[in-house]
Amino acid sequence: MYVVLSIVASLLIVVIFKLLQKFEVNTFQTIVVNYIVAFVFGIIANQNYMGVTEVVASEWFWGSVLVGSMFIGLFTLMAWTAQKNGLSVVSVASKMSVVIPIIAGMFLYQESAGYQKLIGIVLALISVYLVSIKSKTSVNFKKNLAWPLLLFFGSGLSDTYINHLQNTSISEENVILFSACVFGFAGVIGILILAVKKLKNDIQLDKKSLIGGLVLGLANYASLYFIIKSLQVPQMESSTFFTINNVAIVMLSTLIGLWAFKEHLTKKNWMGIGLALIAIYLVTFA
Repeated sequence: MYVVLSIVASLLIVVIFKLLQKFEVNTFQTIVVNYIVAFVFGIIANQNYMGVTEVVASEWFWGSVLVGSMFIGLFTLMAWTAQKNGLSVVSVASKMSVVIPIIAGMFLYQESAGYQKLIGIVLALISVYLVSIKSKTSVNFKKNLAWPLLLFFGSGLSDTYINHLQNTSISEENVILFSACVFGFAGVIGILILAVKKLKNDIQLDKKSLIGGLVLGLANYASLYFIIKSLQVPQMESSTFFTINNVAIVMLSTLIGLWAFKEHLTKKNWMGIGLALIAIYLVTFA
């Protein structure tokens, strides 16, 4: 159930971003508002009261600072990569990065690696690539190679580090507070960036971003919360979770794009969706 809910929350994020683009809402401002909303929601939902001193002294505190910095840093990196290499490269680099937490789970936590699971993981990576390639776009990884590589490793290390924290320092009762701190630090950094841009008159504040940020914040909070809860399930291996979660999101978001936003799918996209279904089956029942 946690895995399903994490996929649903992530799909909602994808849909919200598509709507932001459609209604021409300032994405970065929406992201900043979203982090603030997610932080406030986490604080309200938290029932395990801890004083500021206790929070700072907790094992996961500095981890939450780093993850929060990663979140807003990766968003900025995605924007730069899109400008330099195009949206298809952003999609492929960020989605293919799932291979990093999968490999880390197998080597660091001695997770299972049978033939069926390995075949499923390979098919999952191929499916992610095929589904991410949109029609009438050229994917040029050689051009400005540094940006896609940074995005690839940054996205993969972010997921890997979250998994490491839940394995070493985040207890079940602290999931809500940890999530709130992550979004809080990301929000603080975002506000500072907006303040600097405003002082330089580089931006015009967009009121529509408040509404978008409110909805996105709740979905974003739910996504992180359910990812951590999924990883905490005793029988759930991180290599299995990240494969199923990532492939399902890519496949279903593509189908939502086809149905709700009238996007065109190529033969490669449909082939990727077919491979995604096979990969999910193989990894789930390995």
